[in-house]
Amino acid sequence: MSAPNDVVITGIGLLTSLGEGVEANWAALRDFTAPVIDSERFAPYTVHPLPEVDWSLQIAKRGDQRQMESWQRIGTYSAGLALEDAGIKGDEALCASMDMIVAAGGGERDVDVDTMILKRIADGAPDIGVAINEVLTTELRPTLFLAQLSNLLAGNISIVHKVTGSSRTFMGEEGAGISAIQTAAARIRSGQSTHALVGGAYNTEHPDMLLSYELAHHLMRDSWRPVWQRGQAEGGGVVTGSGGVFLVLESREHATARGAKIYASLGTVAADLGPTGSQETRKRLDRLAAETGLGETDIVFSAVSGANARTADEKAFLTESLAGVPVRGLTTATGNLSEAQFPLAVALAALSLSNGETLPVLDPDFETEAEAAPSSIGVLAVGFNAAEGMAVVRKAEGADA
Repeated sequence: MSAPNDVVITGIGLLTSLGEGVEANWAALRDFTAPVIDSERFAPYTVHPLPEVDWSLQIAKRGDQRQMESWQRIGTYSAGLALEDAGIKGDEALCASMDMIVAAGGGERDVDVDTMILKRIADGAPDIGVAINEVLTTELRPTLFLAQLSNLLAGNISIVHKVTGSSRTFMGEEGAGISAIQTAAARIRSGQSTHALVGGAYNTEHPDMLLSYELAHHLMRDSWRPVWQRGQAEGGGVVTGSGGVFLVLESREHATARGAKIYASLGTVAADLGPTGSQETRKRLDRLAAETGLGETDIVFSAVSGANARTADEKAFLTESLAGVPVRGLTTATGNLSEAQFPLAVALAALSLSNGETLPVLDPDFETEAEAAPSSIGVLAVGFNAAEGMAVVRKAEGADA
């Protein structure tokens, strides 16, 4: 039975290597044959790059575009797509009362300035501290520190799209995306919020973004292969992608009152964090599955990272605890979008249910065919470094079977 405060998904904004918007992304996944990748620009690493984007379609003022770093433009743009998809964009009253929860990382470093400092050191600067200070005081933009604030993405969305309700920002890889969805859903379910904009963005096409992964040896160096097959590849197994994903979540009562289209309903969202040993991880995954009912769904959409040890633990959980439930490793198609990865899996689950179609097998060596269009989809994320999250997305009530 539905309740007034059931959480429903009414808007989806997608910008990934597969395209812009829900239709382009779903079409690319439904007919998936190969990912969009670039293995040359950042060799030996592969990335999933964004397509060409006309930022002015969602960020009208050139001045606003110029003062944003790339990850902020990606997030602000995809937030606009979600608001537009939900029929909320431009509605001053709805935007003013709309809560916002964003998953964000840090800002993009000034690579030219970093390079100058490293060159001074390599050239034998007698005092490294003095050399660093000289470069920073003469070359670094004063606004860079402001631009690096993780909550500036939310600030830009507020400025551009006039979403001016309460605002929260979570920071920290996949765990931030899980917490953002979990918190937004909990606020709506409790009656603290009626509608919320929630999501994240990531720009992998920037050297320091790749560096942060590679410092811990997480990036794969071999030629591209599906995410479940990277255990024997050179490097760490992670292939990152650029993208932004935002969702509009509402209470069922609020969505129905304004006549909104409902993609799907969002059930329990559960998350945890702890020691990353295989036994400890497995205990947490089994507990989260019991809490959410993940094993009772028709198919699981995984935001699998590709990181060797963590992905091996996830595969063991899927094959043993969820035996018989088909799975799709979405990262094969899009790359790892870091903070936006869990929202991406939730968004694609909602699209699958709304369209009455399942996704094809993305990796025949591990994944199996689904027998029919799903009525419920489990969403799973095991972060590359830490954090686990699960949710169940269900077909909207009243939708055609």
